[in-house]
Parts: sequence; structure tokens; C-alpha cells
Amino acid sequence: MFLIARTNLAARLSRVARSRSISALLLSVALATHSSAQESPASHTGAVTPLSALLAEAEKNNPQIEAARQGWQAAKQVPTQVSTLPDPQFNLQHVSVGSPRPFSGYTNSDFAYLGLGVSQDIPYPGKLRLKGEIAKRDADVSQQRVESVRRAILAEIKGTYFQLAYLSRTLTLLEEDGELLKQVEQAADARYRSGMGTQQDVLQAQLQKTKLLREIAMHHLQVGKLEAQLKQLLNRSQESPDIEPADLTETPLVQTYADLLAAAQLQNPEIASAKKMIERQSLQVDLARKDFYPDFNVQYMWQRTDPAQFRAYYILSVGIKVPIYRSRKQRPELAQAESEQLRARSGLQAQSQQLAGDLRSQYVTVQQTSELLKIHREGLSPQARSEFQASLAAYQSGKQDFQALVTAFLDVLHLDEDYWQNVAEYETAIARLEQLTGLSLHEEGAK
Repeated sequence: MFLIARTNLAARLSRVARSRSISALLLSVALATHSSAQESPASHTGAVTPLSALLAEAEKNNPQIEAARQGWQAAKQVPTQVSTLPDPQFNLQHVSVGSPRPFSGYTNSDFAYLGLGVSQDIPYPGKLRLKGEIAKRDADVSQQRVESVRRAILAEIKGTYFQLAYLSRTLTLLEEDGELLKQVEQAADARYRSGMGTQQDVLQAQLQKTKLLREIAMHHLQVGKLEAQLKQLLNRSQESPDIEPADLTETPLVQTYADLLAAAQLQNPEIASAKKMIERQSLQVDLARKDFYPDFNVQYMWQRTDPAQFRAYYILSVGIKVPIYRSRKQRPELAQAESEQLRARSGLQAQSQQLAGDLRSQYVTVQQTSELLKIHREGLSPQARSEFQASLAAYQSGKQDFQALVTAFLDVLHLDEDYWQNVAEYETAIARLEQLTGLSLHEEGAK
């Protein structure tokens, strides 16, 4: 019986050793694949692409920015069109008597004549100028639209870049934490071989190793999605080489909320656009009032009868278009313009409140995330690693169960990931503040 038990134990140990070897091989293959595709940020082997280079490329090549820019160029061509007099109209008249044929009967009747004339519509003074000013405000709004789209695209690129840098860093952390898990597995195997541990401990260690493989695979999946998103924003081919991000660093924020709000009120394109709309609607009200006054038409004509008997005629006529349907046209037009003016003012107020709220939200995110990062650096991360080492030693000496050791390992793994996720969120909030204020906070922080 004792011999049979020893034989069964040896068989179990052999199966466990084979299983452990297979898991170790899988982990080695996964880590080797990761090393070839995404090197550690601490030792980049590929060419690291700085964020500034991507931003410059996006400003030059992004189709959304270019479309907004062309829309602005088109809007700038409108003011001269609407502020210019209508095209004149040239007229040719011929009156014949006794025959329908053109230019017949010219000499057999005193009423036959040939006439040449020109007419010009002239709007009431000030209308054309107001139309030109309104078109200029529309062009100004289109210009602010370009800046708004540009900032939104650049902020999206920054956020994607920081998320990609986070994944690059955490892939390296998963490799490093894989070494800690290797220590856990070795401790479980040693205790099992000595008869002090259980096979469940070894299997649990192998399960955690497989979960680590899954985590690495999920990170590679997210990296692929972010690479595709970045290439789309940069207008690059999806078959182009992948982008290698630089290391994540925490950008210091020295400005107060009041400083940021003041900059945003001056430089935010949405606020500037809302102000231009108020100016535009004020001009529209003035134009609606001008429509209560008449427009004019001037016409000049030369008429020629029989030159042997009569001298030529020169006719000047002036027409006036009188707005007699004021209650159905001009008054509703004025009421509409005044309502649009009030709506534009309310829009500015709403935009200012939204700006202040968004700015405050991102500012609080930066401040609180900075505190979280400090807690991670000075407390959570070193404490978790110390706890892991203590748990490993206690497990090896038989003073602690295996589940407590696994919990300590997972604390290290999750806290490391949380730290770099918080750094990415911090930098994304900084990028959002840059979008709202127009300040270069990353450059100022680097200085």
C-alpha cells in the first residue's frame, strides 16, 4: 500500500510538473510576443513618436480640420457679394407699325422707334453695408468653428495617445508582475513537494498565470484599437507602421481655476462664436428696420425715331418700391430678428455656464487625481509590495494560507495598473483644459 501511495504521489507530481511546464511555456511565448510588438517604455527599441509631432501632423492632414478651414475660406467670399449693388439690366426696344417683322415700318410711321436703355436697382442706403457686415460675422463664426474643430481633434489625439502610453506601460508591468507570480508558483510547488502544501495551491498559481496571459492579450487588443483610432485621426493608412508612444509623465499644473477661467473666457472659440452671433443678430435687427424703407430703381433710355424728321429721345425714370404690406412682412421680420438676438444672448450665457462647469470638472479631476497619484507613490504601491513579500515569506514558512498570498499578489498587480491609469486620466484632463482655455499646459509644465 505504501508503495502504491508513493507511486500515485509520483504520478501526480509528474502531471503537475508537466502542467506547470506547459503554463510556463505559454507565458514565455506570450511575453516574447509582447516584447517583439511593444517594448518596455523604459527601454524603447523602436522610434518613439513624440506627441508634438502627431499634433503637427494632425493639423496638417486631418480632413475634419481641413473641411472646417475650407468652410471658413468659402464664408470669407460672401461679404463682397452681398454688399455689392445688383447687376444692372440692359434693354433693347423696337416698336414697328404696320408689320410684325423686326425693324420694319421704321420710316412709314411717326410712332416707330428703336430704343436702348439700362436700369439699376438701388436698395435703401445702408442695407448693402449691413448685409456685408452680417456676412463678415458669419465668416468670423466659421473661423471660430475651425479653431473649435482643431482643438477637439487635438484633444482626442492627446487622450488616445495617453491611453496608448498607459497600455504600453502596463504591458511592461504585467511582465514584471509575472516574475512575482513565478515566485508564488515556486513557493506553492516547494510546499507541495515537501508535503506541507496542497495540489490546489499549485493549480491556483497556474490559474493566476493563465489570467495574466489573458490580461496581456486584452491589452494587445486595446492597443490595436487605439492604433487604428490614431491613424484615422492622422489620416494615415491603416497599414502604416504602429505608433510608439513616449513614457507617461505627470505634468504639473501651476494655474489656479481663476486663471484658467479667465483664459477660457478670452480664448475659447465657442464663447467667441457666441459673441459673434450676438453681433450678427444685432446687425440683423438693424437690417430688418431698414426694410421698412423703400428701395429704388433708376432707368435711362435712348429712343430713336426717323432721324430725317425727328430728334432722338432721352428718358430718365425713377421707380420706388413701397413696403405697403408691413404688417405681413416687415413687422414679422423685425420680430423674428429681435427674437434671434435674444436667443443669441441666452446662448452666450448658456455657453459661459457650460464652459465654467466643464472647466471646473476637469480642474477638480486634475487636483484629485494628483492626490491619488501621491497616495499611490508614497503609500499604496510600497505597502502592497511589502505586504506581498511578507505574505510570501509567511506562506513559505507555513504561517499563512495560499489564498492570502494570492490576494497580496493581486493587490500589487491591480494597484500598479491603477496608478498608470490615473496618470493617463490626469494627462487627459490636462489636455481637456488645454482645449477649453487655449493654453499650452504641457509645454509650460515641461518648462
